[in-house]
Amino acid sequence: MNKITTKKLLPCPVAVLLQIVGTRWKILIVKELLSGTKRFSELKKAVVCSQKVLTSNLRELEADSIISRKVYAQIPPKVEYSLTNTGKTLEPIVKDMAKWGEYYQKLCNKNSD
Repeated sequence: MNKITTKKLLPCPVAVLLQIVGTRWKILIVKELLSGTKRFSELKKAVVCSQKVLTSNLRELEADSIISRKVYAQIPPKVEYSLTNTGKTLEPIVKDMAKWGEYYQKLCNKNSD
């Protein structure tokens, strides 16, 4: 079992979800890792943000037991990120977000015609 965060969680369950993965970067990181383990450089290409922002969000997701970080003792250093079992439970939420996003895109495109 993963060590779950010791941060003070908000009383509303929806607020807790947003507290843990509520930034656009965190949810995009989770979306990318749903397809499997990724190296930092792969995440950097997929989640277009600064290295500082990506690193910060990865650290927070790791601290909250959503992702795991594996460091290989080699030169140059190799680090891989993957979803924990807790992180994998976000898959249906991410899929529902994608469905809603597609719906909204269609709605906006239809209204712009």
